Amino acid sequence: MSAHVIVFGNEKGGTGKSTAAMHVIVALLDQGFRVGSVDLDIRQGTLSRYVENRAQSDRDLKVPNHVRITGDDGVFQQTIEQLSQSVDVIVIDTPGHDSALGVLAHTYADTLITPLNDSFIDMDVLALVDGQSLKIKRPSHYAETVWKQRQVKTMKKAGAFMDWIVMRNRLSHLDARNKREMEVLLEEFSNRMGCRIVSGFGERVIYRELFLKGLTMMDFEGDALSMSHLAARQEVRNLVEAIRNGPNPAKEE
Repeated sequence: MSAHVIVFGNEKGGTGKSTAAMHVIVALLDQGFRVGSVDLDIRQGTLSRYVENRAQSDRDLKVPNHVRITGDDGVFQQTIEQLSQSVDVIVIDTPGHDSALGVLAHTYADTLITPLNDSFIDMDVLALVDGQSLKIKRPSHYAETVWKQRQVKTMKKAGAFMDWIVMRNRLSHLDARNKREMEVLLEEFSNRMGCRIVSGFGERVIYRELFLKGLTMMDFEGDALSMSHLAARQEVRNLVEAIRNGPNPAKEE
């Protein structure tokens, strides 16, 4: 398989996986990559609806080669194999709960991105934290799943590696104690689990308003850009740059 596979995964819902996935897709399209996208969330299908809204826009917008999976493991694997023959990058959006297909997708990931709201509730999916000392007691269920799928990926192909990025999402623009404590905890988690911590998207209403129109921050230009828009575009670029600077960078043809 030659295509670089980016998986957005987190077994907790509401962390912004689909929004982040769509912005990365469009940013990569703008950079000249051929991009395929796969939606594994059979019930919600947010990424699929996002792509549909984009395709129906009266603007001339770039869209990925998109597939929504509603079948079994065999259908998913066949889809990945077919897409990899025609695209440079495949972006996979997984459901916000434990699912067999979601777990399987992790074994294909060259880059795994786990969006995480800046809260101790979301941190609980990654690690069990002592409430008194604010020290990590042990990895939680999702982190253990990622660790196991990393091993499966390595066993399938010698030298294969999954670059795991934990993306701090919906960051407050204020310096709060919770924000600082999360930073310390995530640094400890990074050292223990071998993942990278990347600042993602700030808490901006604009991200949520774009869905129905199928737009992303990368679609605005010129006078339509406010200071908030410019800052949001830079957040997207920073995330894409973090992906490309990892040990498994995607390469343009």
